[in-house]
Amino acid sequence: MTRRELAHWARQPVAVVVGLAFPVMLLLMFTYLVGGGRGVAGDPTEYLVPGMLALTMAFGLESTMLAVTQDLGKGVIDRFRSLPMVPGAVLVGRSAADMLQSMAALAVMAGVGYAVGWRWHNGTAAALGAVGLLLLLRFAMLWVGIHLAMVAGRPELVQAVQILVWPVGFLSNVFASPASMPGWLGTVVEWNPMSATATAVRELFGNPGGATGSWAAEHAQLLAILWPVAIIAVFFPLAVGKFARLSR
Repeated sequence: MTRRELAHWARQPVAVVVGLAFPVMLLLMFTYLVGGGRGVAGDPTEYLVPGMLALTMAFGLESTMLAVTQDLGKGVIDRFRSLPMVPGAVLVGRSAADMLQSMAALAVMAGVGYAVGWRWHNGTAAALGAVGLLLLLRFAMLWVGIHLAMVAGRPELVQAVQILVWPVGFLSNVFASPASMPGWLGTVVEWNPMSATATAVRELFGNPGGATGSWAAEHAQLLAILWPVAIIAVFFPLAVGKFARLSR
């Protein structure tokens, strides 16, 4: 099932390139046009790039959602469910392919970030830990996307569902420090799962914008694990249960 999903990359290279280029475009736009890192002392690029890496892990789910809804609409998943295979192989294969694409996206984003001046300062082990937290967030968001795709059922509804991801992405500390926001808004932002990952990743990379004094910021690395695990604990069984009830 994973090979099937990867074969689509060769048949639809434009979609893959667009998926990789979109976060790069956002990074360059916020670095050179809009500006990022408001309210942060130090190099704003080193604040912005880790946040954009976290944002990339939350965005881009539309390709997964479209693939699932298209298979549903064409009856492909019904065909797979009639074959002698482990029932969860379809979903696991889809998620494995998505994680491989996410690794490629992280590599591209890190390369572009390095080109515009971003660096990590705490060594290889800490950097690998940061990558692990980013991929954990992606894995959690992936199961949210798979479940929502099966709830939507049709490709034309994916765009409406995808809009729900944008508030989560922008109501975070990706582009600005919560300290520069009104008090109530800063509190909401700091408890955003993406903010926890972004803050933890900044700490591990040795970039500015890590702990800011609040409990959520001081324990960002713990929350960067607990939030995705909680999301997986909720949406993984929901997705598997929804898949098992298809066509009944």
